[in-house]
Order: sequence, then C-alpha cells, then structure tokens
Amino acid sequence: MTGFPRHAQALASLTSRGRRRVLAPRAGHDFASNDYLGLAESDLMRAAAHAALNRGVPVGAGGSRLLRGNTPEHEALEAEAAAFFGTERALFMGGGFQANTAIFSTLPLKGDLVLHDALIHASAHDGMRLGRAETRSFPHNDVPAAEAAIADWRAAGGDGQVWIAVESVYSMDGDFAPVAELMALADRQGAVLVVDEAHATGLWGPGGRGLSHDFANRSNLLSLHTCGKGLGVSGALICGDGVLIDTLVNKARSFIYATAPSPLNAALVRAALAELDRNPDLPDRARAQVAMAHRLAEDHCGLTGLHSQILPVILGDDKRALAAAQALQARGHDIRAIRPPTVPRGTARLRISITLNVDAGVLDALFRDLAHVLDTVPA
Repeated sequence: MTGFPRHAQALASLTSRGRRRVLAPRAGHDFASNDYLGLAESDLMRAAAHAALNRGVPVGAGGSRLLRGNTPEHEALEAEAAAFFGTERALFMGGGFQANTAIFSTLPLKGDLVLHDALIHASAHDGMRLGRAETRSFPHNDVPAAEAAIADWRAAGGDGQVWIAVESVYSMDGDFAPVAELMALADRQGAVLVVDEAHATGLWGPGGRGLSHDFANRSNLLSLHTCGKGLGVSGALICGDGVLIDTLVNKARSFIYATAPSPLNAALVRAALAELDRNPDLPDRARAQVAMAHRLAEDHCGLTGLHSQILPVILGDDKRALAAAQALQARGHDIRAIRPPTVPRGTARLRISITLNVDAGVLDALFRDLAHVLDTVPA
C-alpha cells in the first residue's frame, strides 16, 4: 500500500495511456542523443579533460559565480564564446533550461510583451511564468501573424518593449525558424529577437555558429547556445548586448543563487569551440550525414519534407509510437517515442536524431528496419 494514492493513480493513468516515462539505459546505435558532432565521447574531449586537470583546473566551483565560484576558466570561456559567436558579451550558465528561465524571468519587464512561437521550449514557458511581462503566442513560424499580434497588443494600449522568442531549429519537428524575416520584424517593430540556438549550435550557420549569426552584432538580438548538444559537453551560453548580460548577473535568480558550473566543464566547452574554429569541416561532415539520412528516409520509407538532423516520424497514437520505438530498439537502434505533453495531442512520434556516432551502413539499416516496422506495427 502506497502512502501517496493520488500520485500512484496518476502514474497508473499514464501507464494505461502509453505515456508513462521511465529511465532506460543506453543500448544500440545512437539515434536518440543530441550529440550531433560526436564530441561527447570523443578522444578529443578526453584529451581536453586530461589537459585541463593537469594544468590544475578545479572539478568543482565551490560556490556561486558572485561568491568564490568565479574562476579564470569561466571568464576565458565567456570571452572566447563572445568572439566565436560574434557578440558583445557572453554568460555561461549550468544548462539551457536554467538559461531560458533566467532570460524570460528577468529581462522582459512589467509592461513588456513576450511574443513567442507556439512551439517554443518548455524552459521558456517556465521562465515566462516567473516573469512579470505579458505573454502571447503566435502560430508556428508565422511571421505575419506575429506582426499582427504586436499590432493588436499596441492597439490595446501596450507600449513596453516587445521580445520575440523563437528556436532556430525546433527540437521535436526539426524545422527551421525564418530567422532573417523575424529579425526584420524585430527591426521594424523596435523589438528584441531572442533565438534559442540549442539544436543549431555546432551544426548550422557559418562554422556551426547558429542561424542567427549574421545578426549577432545587433543589440536587439539575444542568442542562447547550449553546450550539451552539438558541443558535446553541458551548460549554456547566453550571448548578446552587455547591458542585458549585466542585468542577468545582477537580477537573474537562477544565476545568482546557483552554484557555478564546473570550471572543468568550462574548459571542455572552450575545447569544443576551439575545435569548431580550427576544423570547419566538422559541421560540414555532420550536414552531409543529415543529407544522406534524408535521402535514405525517402528511398526506404517515403518520408519527405525533412529539414534538419531531427527527423520526426509522426504516428499519432501514443501506444503505436511506443510499440514502434520498442520494435526498432529490438533491432539495435536506440530510438525513443515522444508523446504528449511534450508534443501536441495526436502527434506522438518517433524522434530520429542524426549524429556522427553512426556510419552510412548503420544509417541504411535503420531506414530499412523503419520501413518494416511502419508496415507491421498496427495503427
């Protein structure tokens, strides 16, 4: 008998609907991670870790950045990241969720408007809930609708700063934001464009610098580059105008009251950025792998309309998505089912992630097996 019957009932309900989450070990070929460049377990990063430890870089920070937790590694990373991404300043935080919480709970002020894409990440929503600005959504990637929403807000008396929040590559659909059009909208409307580059960093944009890189020096662009995906480590870099960065240092609770990220982690992010800087062929190789995956997906499975390294296979029914994932796992492919509330109701899917951790033969085998599974797993 559990002492928490309501929690137990809620878990049982998730199980009955095919939505209960469980922790599963790694097994099979990697089609589930965000390690797009294959850096996370690379000899390059192992060597960087050994070198950092040998030169005395601490494993732990020991405190928040505003206490004794600020180290030369943090400061060096932030200077190098600002130069790499082409912005005035950068701020290193423990992860993308923490960073988005900081941005949206701190920078938009009372009387402002945060206008966000309907598919923006959960971390941005949590930040907005903690903030004081008004929030509205616009239909996914619909720039005219976003402009109309700003006009409606101003017509109703809104006169504060507008912040437009988008992802450059959407984590569950794999499509791209129209960043240039959104930047033009921000310029026309005197708005700030906030671009979460989590799934672009290291892979898309010039040298893997993100899809907003062409506008990086604009004071009305703020970009977020997470370090636990393409860069193969962990943490996040908020990049933009110095006044905004200083505001986060002084006002963002998830920065002020958090123990600083490991200095060793900062050293490893520096190594990843340095590798991208000296080896622009790395994102080129990753994009070629993505293009190959798109061809194989169409040839074997008839899948079209794919955009990036994230390939969604929409199955609709939660239990069918789970059964398809399990069938592919049994064939040696680590693919996970994504179900509501992570994605909208009725759009449960397989999320296939293309990385440099697999070769062409494994890619071909995956899509041959996927074709079989789609034919045999009942709707």
